Amino acid sequence: MAQPSNYWKQDVLPLSILMLTLVATECTIGIIASGIIMAVNAVSWVQKKAISITTRILLLLSVSRIGLQSIMLIEITSSIFNVAFYNSVLHRVSNVSFVFLNYCSLWFAALLSFFHFVKIANFSYPLFFKLKWRISELMPWLLWLSVFISFSSSMFFSKHEFTVYNNNSLSNSICNFTTKLYIVETNVVNVSFLFISGILPPLTMFIATATLLIFSLRRHTLNMRNSVTGSRNPSIEAHMQAIKETSCFLFLYILNAAALLLSTSNIVDTSLFWSIVLRIVLPVYPAGHSILLIQSNPGLRRTWKHLQCQFHLYLQNRF
Repeated sequence: MAQPSNYWKQDVLPLSILMLTLVATECTIGIIASGIIMAVNAVSWVQKKAISITTRILLLLSVSRIGLQSIMLIEITSSIFNVAFYNSVLHRVSNVSFVFLNYCSLWFAALLSFFHFVKIANFSYPLFFKLKWRISELMPWLLWLSVFISFSSSMFFSKHEFTVYNNNSLSNSICNFTTKLYIVETNVVNVSFLFISGILPPLTMFIATATLLIFSLRRHTLNMRNSVTGSRNPSIEAHMQAIKETSCFLFLYILNAAALLLSTSNIVDTSLFWSIVLRIVLPVYPAGHSILLIQSNPGLRRTWKHLQCQFHLYLQNRF
């Protein structure tokens, strides 16, 4: 493999530093936010000596995201400074872990949305009332089933290999992209399998529950506006805030599912631009969703503000 020219190094180095900075910032913020969620819910579990369904889901979700974002951070650093990483056994382990934790994150977020939908939404259907009554019993089984599905689907990537051709073209280790060095073969059947088994079920669940929850909240808000006099009502404002948060969750979730499908299917691996875009987009959802969860929970929000104050005091004393 030929050594890159000085022009190539000068052209790629700023891009590498910029991408590493962006991804590292996203992952660090996401790890801190997920760590706060995990710590607050773990303390609540210990104090109450019992664990609720919401606490259980948030703990699993935060642990999976801390692991996922740590792998992203390690992998992006290795991809820039060590191209041999992609041909190592470590890369296969990292690849499987990345897909497994991503699938777990998708499932846990979908189940959290499903649980909130069943508890909050108001639909007058006998089947819905029965589901609302039994959801606490079903949720632990659904969590274990989601872990099993995620693990089974991720094992597909343990045999994933690149077809490598040696030539004298210029190479770049950014984002596992090498100009005319790595030729990635994408199998339509494999892409369909990973989408149907790991991405489509939680995506469908999240879209359906989030959409129905928004519909239920909007209908309830309209009813309150028609029955309550006055220009300002706290309940209406709370419902509108919940609609905005759910809409943001839905947008980030769909964006992440699409980015994950493109990333794991190798469809855009021959494009340096889209490979970089995917590396920057993938950490956005776990970090953004964790921050929104903190903002929507009073206890988590207080802890977040306390840490921000401590950080500002540290900076003032430091400088």
